[in-house]
Amino acid sequence: MKIVADFSAAEIEEGRRLFAGEWNFVSAAGSLASLPRMTGPEVAFAGRSNVGKSSLINALTGRRALARTSHTPGRTQELIFFGGPGGRLVLVDLPGYGYAAAAKANVAAWTKLIHEYLRGRATLARVYLLVDARHGLKEIDSAVLDTLGEAAVSHEILLTKCDQVSAALLAERCAAVKEAMRKRPAAFPDLIATSAHSGAGIADLRAAVARLLAERVRRGRGGGAPA
Repeated sequence: MKIVADFSAAEIEEGRRLFAGEWNFVSAAGSLASLPRMTGPEVAFAGRSNVGKSSLINALTGRRALARTSHTPGRTQELIFFGGPGGRLVLVDLPGYGYAAAAKANVAAWTKLIHEYLRGRATLARVYLLVDARHGLKEIDSAVLDTLGEAAVSHEILLTKCDQVSAALLAERCAAVKEAMRKRPAAFPDLIATSAHSGAGIADLRAAVARLLAERVRRGRGGGAPA
């Protein structure tokens, strides 16, 4: 079963080059008013608490501690922005959702911020929704998927922790996700199975982001902030 799109050797190399070099923390935003100004295209990572967003960002950039990781779900309570070499790309670590032990007022505030960001960020090129391969899509993912669809934001599913499931279960999860995404027109049809621990799928994800940026340039959208 094909899990990811086919990438050429040139795309794999372009993806490697895109994420090579120095990556730095830009800012943390706990409200719309504190969001950094829009510059280059942004790729955001969303998902349930403890799904592995920070670990994936660290694997993508080759930096062990760029994004703060924690074994405590719900620790990231702000949108965290990271800038890459030359200002070509900004990565956004969104607050995890679905952490039941957090105060309801905090959960409501994080959720509102995420949804407002997804609806109103002109430089947002794509959202990758991370889904734990051990558990698959959950009902709580639907609200974010609904928001992405309503805002017509390009989005794609990334399976995480794929090294922790058997090949048969991984294929089952992939099939179930693809079937669910067929009902969502704004969803990108492919998905990528990844492991921040083993490195599986990381080169493909880098290539996918590089292809996305190249397509934006061809469409004349570039990546800068709107005038």
